Amino acid sequence: MSQTEMPELDPVIHAQARLRVVSSLSMLREGDRIAFPRLQEILKMTAGNLSVHLRKLEDAGYVEVTKTHQGRTPATLVQLTRRGRLAFEDYTAALRALLNPTEEP
Repeated sequence: MSQTEMPELDPVIHAQARLRVVSSLSMLREGDRIAFPRLQEILKMTAGNLSVHLRKLEDAGYVEVTKTHQGRTPATLVQLTRRGRLAFEDYTAALRALLNPTEEP
């Protein structure tokens, strides 16, 4: 990449709340899921706010939200998709390039 060519930051991930969501989910092993209430607790977000951001990430194919039951109790599980993991890796690489434009990748 030339010095005049600035990398693009993925606007879906770049929003602060969605960046926090994707960053947290990226800490899970590929294929692992986290319960919605636990993710909400980690991020200190309201259920409504988290739902809105998860929907945007889900629409982009970056997260998968699964509604299931554990016994008789409904459970919502969230995981980062392979596409989401790759998008986050691209995002962090672009961010590094913006912060250190003279470094070679």
